[in-house]
This record gives sequence, C-alpha cells and structure tokens, in this order.
Amino acid sequence: MARDNTTTGMTTAFLNKVKAGNLTIGIVGLGYVGLPLAEAYVLKNTRVIGYDISEKRANKLNSGKSGMQHIDDSRVQGMIDKNLFKATANAADLVEADAILIAVPTPLDVHHQPDLSYVINTCETLSKHMRVGQLVVLESTTYPGTTEEVMKPILEKSGLKAGRDFALAYSPEREDPGNLNFETSTIPKVIGADGADGQVMAKATYDIIVKTVMVSNARTAEATKLVENIYRWINIAAVNEMKIIFEKMDIDIWEVIDAAKTKPFGFHAFYPGPGVGGHCIRIDPYYLSYKAREHGLSTHFIELAGDINTNMPRRIISRLLEELSIREKKSLAGAKVLLCGLAYKKDIDDMRESPSLELIHLLKEHGAEVSYYDPLIPEIPETREHPEFTGMASVEWSESRLKDFDAAVIATAHSAVNYNQLCHIVPLIIDTRNATKDIFDKFPNKIVKA
Repeated sequence: MARDNTTTGMTTAFLNKVKAGNLTIGIVGLGYVGLPLAEAYVLKNTRVIGYDISEKRANKLNSGKSGMQHIDDSRVQGMIDKNLFKATANAADLVEADAILIAVPTPLDVHHQPDLSYVINTCETLSKHMRVGQLVVLESTTYPGTTEEVMKPILEKSGLKAGRDFALAYSPEREDPGNLNFETSTIPKVIGADGADGQVMAKATYDIIVKTVMVSNARTAEATKLVENIYRWINIAAVNEMKIIFEKMDIDIWEVIDAAKTKPFGFHAFYPGPGVGGHCIRIDPYYLSYKAREHGLSTHFIELAGDINTNMPRRIISRLLEELSIREKKSLAGAKVLLCGLAYKKDIDDMRESPSLELIHLLKEHGAEVSYYDPLIPEIPETREHPEFTGMASVEWSESRLKDFDAAVIATAHSAVNYNQLCHIVPLIIDTRNATKDIFDKFPNKIVKA
C-alpha cells in the first residue's frame, strides 16, 4: 500500500506538545518491557500513565516496588518521587495520554501458532477510551501485517479513523533483561507506520528518549524484529548441533568458540545450552512461519533450527541418564536430581519460555525425584506450558540438603551459585552452560559438559 506523505493538523498539535515538553505517555503492560520504557520517559521529565490489567501489580508499582529482581525498587521509587509516573488498572485513565505504547505478551498457543489475544484485548479496551489526536504504537513481537490488519480495524470501532483522527505505528521492543551494557535509552528504536502522521508522531515520541531509525512502513518494522531474533535462533541451533558433534570427537565446544571469537571480523560468538528461552527468540521464528504459510511458502531452514533447539532438553536428559548409568550405576527412575537455575538466562528472574520447565517435565516423566534451586525465583508461578508446577519452591541451599542428590543439572549459570560447593558434594554434575569452566579441572570425574 502506498504511504500518504502528507501530515494533518493532528500531527502539528502533537508536535507542539512535544516541543512544549508536556506530552503524556501511556504504556500498556508494566513488565520487563513496559517498566523500563516508563522509566526512560520519566528520566526525561515526561509524564507517564502506566496501565496494567492487574490492580495488584499497579498498586505494587505505586508503592515503589518493581516486582522484578533485575529492576531495583529504588528505580521505581525514583519515578514516583518525580511525580511523573502513575500506575493504574483503569483503562479510562489512558484518555489522558497523547501517545499509547503497547507492550503486552504475544506468546504461542499449544500448537505453536501466534496468540494475539493480549494485543486484541488491549485494542478492544482502547477502542472504548480513545480520543482524537492520539498515537497508538505496538511494541510487542508479532508477524508482518498485525498493525494494519489486526489492530487498525479494532481501534476504529471507536468511531475514529486511523490517519485522520488518530495515528498508528509499530516500533519493536529491544529489551535485554539483565544486560548491563545496554538499556532502553541506549538501544536505537526502529519505527514504521503506514502514513505520514504515524511516522512523524512516533518519531517525535521516541526521539524524547532514544535515537530512532525510521523504516518505510509498519510491515518493515515488524519484519525487522523477526529478523533480529531469527538470526540468533538459527545461530544458536548451529552451535547446539556442533556441540553434539564435537562431544563425539572429545572437543570442548566452549573452548572452540572462545578461540574462534578472537578473529576480529566475520565471526560472532553464540553459545550452546539446554534449549532456547525468553519471550522473543523462542517465539519469533514461529510468527514468521505462520505468516509465510499464508503466502504458500515454507520456512525450512528456520524450522530445522527449531527442531534442533527444541530437542535440546531431551538431549540433556538422555546424557544424564547415560552418565548416571555409567558413572553411578544408577537408573534415572528414582534418582534425586537437582535442577540449578529456572530463569532462561543468568542473573535475572525471567523464566518466560525457559527450557528448565521442560527439563523438570522430562525428569519427572523418567521417574526422577526433581527439585530445583534458583536464588532469584523462590517459587514457580503459574505458566501456560506447565501449570502443574505452580507453587513448586526452590530448595534451601545447604551442605546437608545438597547431600541428598544423586546428580545436578546446571541449566542457568547464575553468578550467585556456589558451583565449587555443588561439585564437592553432588556426585554427578551435568553442566549445560559452562558454569564450571574455572573449576572443571578440579572435578574431571564429576562434571560432564552437555
């Protein structure tokens, strides 16, 4: 569709608010993406109304509590102290916002099909509370065409017309929880819209906090997010496959990667693991596969990578079964196994799409007595994939407790875990993250890199 290159008076009024410094930002979803985004605007002295469907979540934030390990409470309290942030569970409050940024989950259903229910429900809610002159931007991962084909018709139920009464754009979130080198305000924002109003208003909105990168339309911006994470998905699959091959050759994949990354060009290091977790990398490939099928196309390469990555938990359990039998002369059935790490990556409390949940499931399926330890996740919350684990608690870390276990599987390399003590006490360690790199030589007969 050709893009209209003319702006309207709506854009002029919006830009005047930006110039005067009195733009109000509305953020839907106050989790791993929405909360840092709110903070970035508050730090630029911009008023933020944060909306979450959970009143409990809104009240917690208004009391200065982040509810997330990697975001210190003091940061939320700082936002409140500036009198520029308010969390609410009342969607009607968003009528005060000039720009509404949507950061809600876009998971997969049980058949690995896109689940846009959160986006759809959000748009249905907004359509009841919109006013003339607002900008609406989706940040959630999705397939190309969502903004125009899914969001626009629902928002227009308000009686307002996109491009005339309100503007619509897409700007993919690029958060990396726990990354100390980058934050919201230092990661450039890609922006795309199908009309000039959306392009100009969205750019002005994000220019307040970050460098912006404009693309020609919303579909291009939606595709950009998929490319970023499918690139990682495929390369992780490649090193996972090479790890399996090199194991048979008695070659340490971790040492190989460390050596390869000394090349100053043409190589980017990716690392193997027990599977792939996190909301984006695990989800994005299937969003593109879904959309490709609409066009009669297949994503063979992407799906092959998916086969490798999603089979890694089974590979880990097979290795554990084998090593228990050979080294300890024990069966996995009845064995006491400690899973170290529930989060999908180190030093955060985010367990979305974590392969650790599948590892627990497979261990139980094989008859093992499973416990887990994660210093950042004291209890498993309800999850879509494994609701049966809800309420399962992290074990106490002590010498006497560790003596109970026949084996431990390191699924997340949290810095706070005492791996030296773990290896001293537990007879068999399956290390999927190279967490024991510095002590491997001390326990060559106990540690198995898998």
